[in-house]
Amino acid sequence: MKLAELLKDVRVVNLYLSGDPDITGIVYSSRQVEPGNIFVAIKGQRLDGHDFLGEALERGAAVVVSERPRPPELGITWVQVLEAREALALLAVNFYRQPSSELKVIGVTGTKGKTTITYILEEILKTAGYRPGVIGTVDYRWPGHQFSAERTTPEAPDIQRILRQMVEDGVTHCLMEISSHSLQLKRVWGIGFDVAIFTNLSGEHLDYHQTMENYFEAKKKLFFLNHKRQASIVNIDDPWGEKLLNELPMHTISFGFKPEAVVRAENFTITHEGMTATVSSPLGRLTFTSSLIGRHNLYNFLAAISAALVLSVPVPDIVRGISAIKNVPGRFENVPNSLGIKVIVDYAHTDASLENLLQAVRSLNPKKIILVFGCGGDRDRLKRPRMGEVAARLADWSIITSDNPRSEDPEKIIEEIEQGFHRAGYNNYEKIVDRRRAIEAALVMARKGDWVVIAGKGHESYQVFKDRTVPFSDVETAREIMDSLKKKLEKK
Repeated sequence: MKLAELLKDVRVVNLYLSGDPDITGIVYSSRQVEPGNIFVAIKGQRLDGHDFLGEALERGAAVVVSERPRPPELGITWVQVLEAREALALLAVNFYRQPSSELKVIGVTGTKGKTTITYILEEILKTAGYRPGVIGTVDYRWPGHQFSAERTTPEAPDIQRILRQMVEDGVTHCLMEISSHSLQLKRVWGIGFDVAIFTNLSGEHLDYHQTMENYFEAKKKLFFLNHKRQASIVNIDDPWGEKLLNELPMHTISFGFKPEAVVRAENFTITHEGMTATVSSPLGRLTFTSSLIGRHNLYNFLAAISAALVLSVPVPDIVRGISAIKNVPGRFENVPNSLGIKVIVDYAHTDASLENLLQAVRSLNPKKIILVFGCGGDRDRLKRPRMGEVAARLADWSIITSDNPRSEDPEKIIEEIEQGFHRAGYNNYEKIVDRRRAIEAALVMARKGDWVVIAGKGHESYQVFKDRTVPFSDVETAREIMDSLKKKLEKK
């Protein structure tokens, strides 16, 4: 492919030509460069791509794209652009021949619920006879393919490559979790979204966005990328969702419990075995049953139902698809056992999501809630004491432990969480730095009728320390410990 074809819609400031090479790929890391590639030099928060120009050229880069003018000593073809990240996205869109134009693309953004909504919609679409694919926090998957996710929303060239592979493999719909970082960094620029969904907004990533208003503005960008203008779907019960509804110029569908919601939960029953709910919509009422638990999941169902209706999925397929969902990895995931206790693993890693989780558990009348949780290192520190306060109020006993400490001292992170207990005036906790030992202590402590809630890491199969990443799964760890406890009981 020639450079001129790839520059469609890219805002070029200056073009320094040196031949007209055939372009073989678009990359943003010098380590990925292969002969004939375009290397897009981006100045990031920690690293500057311009510092790696030498390596990129040695590895065979044919073109450099940058916000800076070409240095006089370099004779390579150089494209100076207004904004490098935007250019990266649009170059990738053009290189992979605009794959989103051949798919129905549904983007889901918000603090909580993104993963669960994509799982629900995936099942609904499969039930209706479609071939959906998913790009999300747990993995990137479509029929015959599954890859571990390095981040919720990949970099632009990776997204476009995945979308093109989906098209070639006959995928009909792509369900995409859209993080605020990806919107701020323009990773999804150039994608034609058919449907955009807003779930909710609560304190998260404020180390990056600084304020809730900035966080909201980042999320809002998705709804102005909705080029196909089919529909925007918004949670009217969330204050930020209500604000968004008032600011969007395009067709919107609201969901929630409020009487004015277009798609509304009318009647519902939630037990420890699941839920049954009746939902009203412009197409009439539907009643569904699901094994998923919690009021927060009812919101997820409302969002998914709204999207399915927009996508013209027949109501019977929606109902059957919902009933087919048994579990979402790391989202209120039940770990079966014969000890008479309930063990739940959940990805809740903010104060709002932890509060939702514990309220959902409390509504099911456990004898006692024993919570195991921590906070990730090198992430928003402000939420640590807030999570401590939530745990203090809503759990009977908490064991504060390590999450993914990354470059931080795990004991220091635990001390910051501990401040929340002090602020709330509670001392219903203990500290066990080693996560496996913390989970074991909770399971040993639990008695029949108790719930053990292991929060923070959810589906993750690793734990990240300063100098290493080790295999670690909350689900597998809990299962192994409970098997061991069962054997000990059988010997008595």
